[in-house]
Amino acid sequence: MEYPGNLFVIAAPSGAGKSTLVKALLELDAHLMVSVSHTTRAPRGQELNGREYHFIGEPAFRAKIAAGDFFEWAEVHGNLYGTSRAAIEDRIAGGQDVVLEIDWQGALQIKRLFPQAVLIFILPPSWDELAQRLNRRGEDEPAVIAQRLANARIEVSKARHFDYVIINALFETALFDLKTVVHSQRLKYVSQQRNRSAVFAALDLIPSD
Repeated sequence: MEYPGNLFVIAAPSGAGKSTLVKALLELDAHLMVSVSHTTRAPRGQELNGREYHFIGEPAFRAKIAAGDFFEWAEVHGNLYGTSRAAIEDRIAGGQDVVLEIDWQGALQIKRLFPQAVLIFILPPSWDELAQRLNRRGEDEPAVIAQRLANARIEVSKARHFDYVIINALFETALFDLKTVVHSQRLKYVSQQRNRSAVFAALDLIPSD
């Protein structure tokens, strides 16, 4: 099914800077909305329920799985994460562009269900830099950081399945690249035909029935 809005799905290993990039992108682009996922993990730092995530218990999460409420869901670092099907479909059907931050498993699930989704993978510039970023955050114990780095080896290997890859070595450059991907998607023929239908009709670019 064709929707007037775009769905941008962004994945990255922990520490690559995905959330910071998405936050900056949303501040610059008023036409983008973020989809808030559900998770069973506990809030970190200043995270608020309903802002960064919908924080729920595992029984409630699994009940949503059984009810078919999730567009996709996956277990990541021992916690469950899921994306509300209704929230995504309602927004893009209404012509809004939606950004979704999820892991690579969920991203590939969405691509199978929604081929029009634009998949973007954020890479760190090196393994050493990724380790330094995880340590600088000061949020996790050494054993947790070691596990995240081990998982990152698997996650990074999945980047080849994504439509775009952005290397976050310099934040300003990575943000520019991310904005470019979003803008380019909006300029594709099918997107322009959907969103500027009056212009296309005036130029006889819309075939008559």
